[in-house]
Amino acid sequence: MAPARRFSARLRTVFQGVGHWALSTWAGLKPSRLLPQRASPRLLSVGCADLAKHQELPGKKPLSEKKLKRYFVDYRRVLVCGGNGGAGASCFHSEPRKEFGGPDGGDGGNGGHVILRVDQQVKSLSSVLSRYQGFSGEDGGSKNCFGRSGAVLYIRVPVGTLVKEGGRVVADLSCVGDEYIAALGGAGGKGNRFFLANNNRAPVTCTPGQPGQQRVLHLELKTVAHAGMVGFPNAGKSSLLRAISNARPAVASYPFTTLKPHVGIVHYEGHLQIAVADIPGIIRGAHQNRGLGSAFLRHIERCRFLLFVVDLSQPEPWTQVDDLKYELEMYEKGLSERPHAIIANKIDLPEAQANLSQLRDHLGQEVIVLSALTGENLEQLLLHLKVLYDAYAEAELGQGRQPLRW
Repeated sequence: MAPARRFSARLRTVFQGVGHWALSTWAGLKPSRLLPQRASPRLLSVGCADLAKHQELPGKKPLSEKKLKRYFVDYRRVLVCGGNGGAGASCFHSEPRKEFGGPDGGDGGNGGHVILRVDQQVKSLSSVLSRYQGFSGEDGGSKNCFGRSGAVLYIRVPVGTLVKEGGRVVADLSCVGDEYIAALGGAGGKGNRFFLANNNRAPVTCTPGQPGQQRVLHLELKTVAHAGMVGFPNAGKSSLLRAISNARPAVASYPFTTLKPHVGIVHYEGHLQIAVADIPGIIRGAHQNRGLGSAFLRHIERCRFLLFVVDLSQPEPWTQVDDLKYELEMYEKGLSERPHAIIANKIDLPEAQANLSQLRDHLGQEVIVLSALTGENLEQLLLHLKVLYDAYAEAELGQGRQPLRW
């Protein structure tokens, strides 16, 4: 029985971790008569888990494109380099019975440009990298073959991107389809065929390609919308935007819930769409970089008309309008004088009823009273928003310009 013991021990060693095996009979001791009795699912699962653990790549997992788009970026410093030109070739024609074929070196291809292009699907500068290198041109070849030019590299940027170089504005990409050449590609070199002349029948001179242009650009995003909602933190701007559009900004009971501008689209009959931007909360001294600072005040510059949202439950709500206009005027002269409407929010609260009459007396103009939470009197806001848009569209057409469309 000694050989049988050695054979069974060898089988257990071979099939260890896969399952328990049994011999159908101990008489013949033939491997062909060995049948699996039952596999252990626990051992199989442990083995697969260990295998998957060893196959995982070390290091952190890269962020997906969906997660990258969650971050709102409105400023980016970019180094753009145009493609280098290809070098020219220096060679001579070689063919039987043609001893003096002459030079036939072709020119190199031009380097590709780097172009900024406005794409309406892009909403932030988060997808813009910090450095771009254009495609280089190919070198020239024999038989007067010119090198292929480098392809154009397009950088997709959102609508309202401002391009600056050295503190100077060089481009304002405010319409869909606008393009700006950020860096020129280098010119291709000349082959020796280019230097053929009567006094030089066998030139060997060729020139290398020129390097591409290099520039350091600063991209700033200013949200483009028809209307901009301006107000203090917790005034209910995000709740109001959720009530009149399909936008879903975060809503909470603490200040500075909105940390980036959100744009919602209000639909009207006749396929008319009005874009309303929710600007993060502004506090006193915002033009001096307090609170969220002036980082988001520039987004108001692009808005054609404004909606001042006032928290009616706060004492002396008319002071909010005065403070907001003061901050806008200190940031840019004439910004507070744009067409606007005053919206008194949170009328559903008991303390708001007492402040309504005082607010109208102090302001001396029409006030739209509503509640973004309950939806009370939202129709008046939508009608007034349409009136402001019609006045803006008429003014643009009167000056020979097309109004902004979404």
